[in-house]
Parts: sequence; structure tokens; C-alpha cells
Amino acid sequence: MPRRPARPRRRRPPTVARIAALSLALVALAGCGATDDPTATDAGPTGTPSVARTVTGPSTTGGVAATRTTIRLSALPPEARTTLDLIDRGGPFPHRQDGTTFQNRERLLPARPVGTYREYTVRTPGARTRGARRLVVDRGGPRYYTADHYRSFRRVVP
Repeated sequence: MPRRPARPRRRRPPTVARIAALSLALVALAGCGATDDPTATDAGPTGTPSVARTVTGPSTTGGVAATRTTIRLSALPPEARTTLDLIDRGGPFPHRQDGTTFQNRERLLPARPVGTYREYTVRTPGARTRGARRLVVDRGGPRYYTADHYRSFRRVVP
């Protein structure tokens, strides 16, 4: 029986390699504009500084590098102040996840023993889910607010 000639192999486009390269490029671009200068500010429409920039990313100094900005208690959304009142009273909380351990997997907060941080949902008006806003509380210590589901934190100050 005669052998069939081998069919030329069709080259598949290197999809995985292209996706990986694109992902790396996006990650590199996402880092553009971040700063390690805690006094850096973003200029408002009039060219005057408005708010301090939140530096995101893992901290190399024990966790606080990513939380260089603060937010005054009076500047928090009213829903966050309501959640803080519930925390101070010990509940009851509207979501079963409220009060559970926050693992700090992002390493944006100062390193503490597991179980030190607790997370609480800050209601988002009009949202059908829990939304992205949270308060993370260090038992007996600082409180942190995130409006972007743990991508950045702001320490709550009086």
C-alpha cells in the first residue's frame, strides 16, 4: 500500500503568546503615572491641587505605602458613616459577610496576624449587589475605606 504524502502542518497563530504579551503590555501601562511620592497631588481643572493620589500596589515597607492618603470621617459617604456606627454598636449587619476576616491578600495594608482585620460592606445606593465599597477595620486600630473593592485604601481619620 503506497504511503500518503504527509500533509503540511497548518501553523496555529500563537494565541497564548499574543495574549500573554498583550497582558504584560497592559500591566506595564497601568503602572504608568503611579508615584511613590506621598506628597504628589493631582491637579484639578483649575490647575490647583485637589486630592492626594492613592498609590496602589504591594508595599515594601510593611504595608502602608498603598494607603498614603487619608480620608476624614466627615468626608466619607453617609453610608460608610452608617456602617461605622453599626461596627461601633456591634451590629446587626445587613450582609452575612460583614465582620468576616479580611485576609489582606493584596498586601496593601500593614502586615498583621490573620484575623486582625475585619471587613464590612458599605451600601452602594442603587446597587443590586454588595457593590465595591468596603470598610476594613483593624481591631483596636486604624480603619480603612476602599471604594474600588480593595484596589486602594484610604485610612479613616477623625
